[in-house]
Amino acid sequence: MITSPAWKDKKYAVLGLARSGRATVEALLASGAEVLAWDDRAEAREPFAGRGGVVLADPLEADLTGFAGMVVSPGVPLNTHPIKPHADSFGVPVIGDIELFAQARADLPPHKVVGITGTNGKSTTTALTHHILKAAGVPTTMGGNIGLPILEQEPLTPNDNGVGVYVLELSSYQIDLTYSLDCDVAVLLNITPDHLDRYANFEAYAASKSRLLAMQSRGHNSIARFTDARLLGQFAQGSVASILEDVLPHRGIDASEQSDWPSLQGPHNLENAAAAIEVCDILNLSGDQIRAGLRTYTGLSHRMERVAAISDVAYVNDSKGTNTAASAPALAAFDNIHWIVGGMAKEPGLGECEAELGHVKAAYTIGKAGPDFADLLEGKVSTTRLTTLEEAVTAAAKAAEPGDTVLLSPACASFDQFRDFEHRGEVFRQAVMALKEGEEA
Repeated sequence: MITSPAWKDKKYAVLGLARSGRATVEALLASGAEVLAWDDRAEAREPFAGRGGVVLADPLEADLTGFAGMVVSPGVPLNTHPIKPHADSFGVPVIGDIELFAQARADLPPHKVVGITGTNGKSTTTALTHHILKAAGVPTTMGGNIGLPILEQEPLTPNDNGVGVYVLELSSYQIDLTYSLDCDVAVLLNITPDHLDRYANFEAYAASKSRLLAMQSRGHNSIARFTDARLLGQFAQGSVASILEDVLPHRGIDASEQSDWPSLQGPHNLENAAAAIEVCDILNLSGDQIRAGLRTYTGLSHRMERVAAISDVAYVNDSKGTNTAASAPALAAFDNIHWIVGGMAKEPGLGECEAELGHVKAAYTIGKAGPDFADLLEGKVSTTRLTTLEEAVTAAAKAAEPGDTVLLSPACASFDQFRDFEHRGEVFRQAVMALKEGEEA
């Protein structure tokens, strides 16, 4: 795990003992800190019962005088949860595990940090960047909003192929909980309206994202879209800015080469690839090394994931398409689509998906927002009103012809019918596998 002498003999409170919270407590204890820890779930508290250095108590009822930090999960809504004003009353900063990682960096072996944020595409770009580096032999790991908690991972050590590179996917919530993360390379992929239940307005959400760039020091590199860069204007003084739209022509990689990257199809993945290409170029990888990584990247579950082909019909799981801006690029990536859409809507209307309806052969609406989507789609594409995802898969499979694509890209959150987008994607996968088994029987 990652530890730090910076935490020794200090007191921290930790609220939330899921994966990142558990890793945080363990890292703090191993570093010689005292920890007040709490989770409303008794089973989450149980591993720390009786442990030396840990007091199990609700920090909302504790005197936090003298504490070095109040560590909370990114899932804690700072705009409504009472922990923020409580910690503020004692002058204790409310932070996350990413801030602790930032504090630990001074005592880690020589390394670099790549931070990647944006509304859509950050998971793919993070995993792709990590893959290209790993394929080139560079010591690397990924964390933050993806993979294992960063403090749970072992420190990277340099090798003949370079210093270690920590590639971090960072949500706006995680950025809100750090004030000293100075990324060697910071990437802002895009900003579209999202999470407006946590922010006063879109401008506040955008400002949160752009803090990743503002925290950089002189000489470090930032990458952003031209339009977002002009809108935000929050690059750190003296940082070296790259414009995402200019990457491919300036790095000698033509957009036509995308056909050689099987898991990176669609215009959105071309942009994700451009971001990863620029990061890896900044980190001194060669064009051949970058191309090799692009060709061998296998993709992430629930993100444009080709689940199966049955009777020459492709079934694609894009459950991570949780808003219209995320689903529009998936629609643009295929033709003759049987689109499964619906769930818990984050915004009214079809948004950016409307411009891609020419790719849609038929739509199957499900979930809480299903009727609203059906009202919007009827008269534009063939539309079938359904309730469940399983019903939609069955209906789409019956209607699809060879060469068509059945696409789950719901443009909605999943919480009306599923635990999360992963659960939704697994239900889709199971339904498709049941079809395949029936076909082979």
